[in-house]
Amino acid sequence: MALDKIGIAKRIAKELQDGYFVNLGIGIPTLVANYIPEGISVEFQSENGVLGMGPFPFEGQEDADIINAGKQTITTLPGASFFDSATSFGMIRGQHVDLTILGAMEVAENGDIANWKIPGKMVKGMGGAMDLVASAENIIVAMMHVNKAGESKLLKRCTLPLTGVGCVKKIVTELAVIEVVAEGFKLLERAPGITVEDIKNATEGNLIIEGEIPEMAF
Repeated sequence: MALDKIGIAKRIAKELQDGYFVNLGIGIPTLVANYIPEGISVEFQSENGVLGMGPFPFEGQEDADIINAGKQTITTLPGASFFDSATSFGMIRGQHVDLTILGAMEVAENGDIANWKIPGKMVKGMGGAMDLVASAENIIVAMMHVNKAGESKLLKRCTLPLTGVGCVKKIVTELAVIEVVAEGFKLLERAPGITVEDIKNATEGNLIIEGEIPEMAF
């Protein structure tokens, strides 16, 4: 069966490594902070000026003064620090963030990402996404494989205004884990109960399938 948003976040959390500084975009990426693998230490950074974010607070324990860039209430870990957004963007532009996890509306087979604007619709805007995709060496996208109309969001070419060009390294959807390589989308893993054919049917861009594709492990 296809993963839910929590399942996507849990799978992405397996990509975290000890000592990483990580920026989480709004939406599904923010859930990753709740599923850090045991035995590793990770620092989550938010472009509104927080380093050392913890998991989301339990209901009734929220502090409205402590929020992430998406205006969600968060917790902080011992040693967390707060600073102005200029310092935060200095960290990002100076390439001090090891991993960036973003949501997306579309990703192209060459690694282009569109995640900030749908012409004619009200969306939250660019935020720090342009700086993140321009500066980060390692970008993982957390997204649904198809839109509400059942149309693929993994395309030959993005149709929406671009956020970044050729920058996405890996994609985790409700159906699959995919690596962006020179030839297109390389299928690495499939969600439990999902077939390779299901993924092929949901992918417009060039899907590369080599050998037996294992199910995701959690």
